[in-house]
Amino acid sequence: MKNTYKNYKLLKITKSMIIIFMKKIIDILKKYKIKKQNYTLYGNYLSKIKPILTEPSKNKKLILVTAISPTPAGEGKTTVSIGLNDALNRINKKSIVALREPSMGPVFGVKGGANGGGKAQVMPKDDIDLHFTGDFHAITAANNLISACIDNHIYWGNELKIDINKIIWKRVIDVNDRSLRKVTITIDEQRNLKYQSGFDITVASELMAIFCLSNSVKELQERINKIIVAYSINDKPIYVKDLKISGAIMKILNNALWPNIVQSLEGNLALIHGGPFANIAHGCNSVFATKTAMNIADYTITEAGFGSDLGAEKFMDIVCNNANIKPNCIVLVTSIRSLKMHGGVDKNNLNIEDLASLKTGFSNLDQHIKNLQAFNIPIVIAINSFNTDTVKEVKCLKEYLTSNKIDYSFTTLFKDGSKGATDLAHKVVKLANKKSNLKLVYKLTDKLDEKIRKIITRCYGATNVEYNDIAKDKLRKLMNTKSYVCIAKTPLTFSDNPKQIIIEGSFTIHVKDLLVANGANFIIVMAGSIFRMPGLPKIPAACKM
Repeated sequence: MKNTYKNYKLLKITKSMIIIFMKKIIDILKKYKIKKQNYTLYGNYLSKIKPILTEPSKNKKLILVTAISPTPAGEGKTTVSIGLNDALNRINKKSIVALREPSMGPVFGVKGGANGGGKAQVMPKDDIDLHFTGDFHAITAANNLISACIDNHIYWGNELKIDINKIIWKRVIDVNDRSLRKVTITIDEQRNLKYQSGFDITVASELMAIFCLSNSVKELQERINKIIVAYSINDKPIYVKDLKISGAIMKILNNALWPNIVQSLEGNLALIHGGPFANIAHGCNSVFATKTAMNIADYTITEAGFGSDLGAEKFMDIVCNNANIKPNCIVLVTSIRSLKMHGGVDKNNLNIEDLASLKTGFSNLDQHIKNLQAFNIPIVIAINSFNTDTVKEVKCLKEYLTSNKIDYSFTTLFKDGSKGATDLAHKVVKLANKKSNLKLVYKLTDKLDEKIRKIITRCYGATNVEYNDIAKDKLRKLMNTKSYVCIAKTPLTFSDNPKQIIIEGSFTIHVKDLLVANGANFIIVMAGSIFRMPGLPKIPAACKM
């Protein structure tokens, strides 16, 4: 893997020096006064920590990092999360960052890992990006045990009368592989017991969402039992509890339940645990990790997947409501480069000054700001600075933010580490200590169509929602369900059309299907074509390692 340490080369740290540069994880644990009986070492540089699931005291501060709609130019959300944690520790605030684990799908596909960059990253990078401490393998095995037991039950007589054509539970694997999207499962060749199914990527498994939403071990098992895996020939739901295997699943997940501890380049603690898909699921790290961090530190930094329209909304309405927590401050990450892309600039022309496109891109930033302000939580804009940003472009962005009375901070985390975010850290501390009262987008008691309408109008700026016939039929059946709503759409724009980056005038969100994630307690609203098993690009990242 030739380029594994390419970010370290920017710091003039060679591969042979990495282990010397890293502190032993036991020293990080001592720094945060974590007792020996509460952690398990995985070698010198990784550890697991016993989750602390008591309600954090009210003086503990939770900081949510989100971003504008993602672009190929990169916004640097994870870099800001890690760098802000380092900066808070730099100004003598006890802080921990809690992040999702990277999936090997994007690691070998397009995006690469999710460890930050430059001087604001967590390590050991290879361990985190690849097998880590085995959490994703455990979830993969537990998910596939369910599939094996469904098929085995049918093989031995099918007492539950499972309709072989209504098995909705799929196997998973943590690698992008489009060839597995459609497969034929053969239970018994002689009896012609076959059905059409496929594989999802592990992070799209409902089990992953449940793993990250549960507030206790007991709740986790209860949620697993509620998973609907199939329907009977009489169209009755078949649950995991009917298979009587939740005890075995819990045994597989036993070690995975403890959050993972790693360190930043500046020797500060990071919890990395869980990683649900940010479309099909809610896209946030585990509640176990977030609450553990909040019980240890005074400030906890966490992030939500994609932009604020998807990630932040789901964090507020699903995670906060479910876990009885709320952020004290929101950091919205953007960059001049990404704003220009939202203004129509091609990725290859980002180094050219373009004030007109920058101003056009403000419309994307503006909707994200309005979206977040409606939650009634203080926000600050973190601008990830690049060497290609011109004086006029910086001035233009400052004037826009000042005229709209928005707190902001230009950061140079990638180049300077925590030094490049001390201004941001001071502003976060100030804002986090203000009184706030989280206003959710919807109530669980709202009708399903009303929940969806509130999300698409308030968070996307859409004016209308249309349902196809399949979605209309399911909407009628699910109208009174007291479940959360998890909208699955493209993250690249507020619309459901990934090519409609610049939005002018009113637009409509089109819903093609509604899926029940009973264990996770949310309805997945399919607004567009979302692959639960991604494919690899023509030249995947796997070819560049």
